[in-house]
Amino acid sequence: MSQSPVDRASPRVAIKVKGRILFINPGDVVAVHADGNYVLLQRDSSSYLLRESISVVAQKLEPYGFIRIHRSVLVNISFVEEIKPHSTGEYGLQVKGGKHYTVTRTYKKNLRSLAKFWIGTGEFFTD
Repeated sequence: MSQSPVDRASPRVAIKVKGRILFINPGDVVAVHADGNYVLLQRDSSSYLLRESISVVAQKLEPYGFIRIHRSVLVNISFVEEIKPHSTGEYGLQVKGGKHYTVTRTYKKNLRSLAKFWIGTGEFFTD
């Protein structure tokens, strides 16, 4: 059975924006923010407001390297540059371009998927 051209090409996601259908590469999306019944797909230079729940978007984007770091935020792991622990048990996360996010304690276990392996002494994430 042969692959369709869509399967062989770079992954593309179709999104409906203002009566149009746009095709975007999920690898270009830095983060996704929940906003009520909508989500905001944030790219470097643009963003798109879509009527969809963050849970549905999280499920669809997980295979493309997105992790949930907050009940209302997903990030593309390829844009993550740094994480720093806070005394509260939460973490600060910085993505390319300098934007900072808070990783809540509920989702800190997802940070383990940021790297194939971790080098150094001691535990990175305390439970």
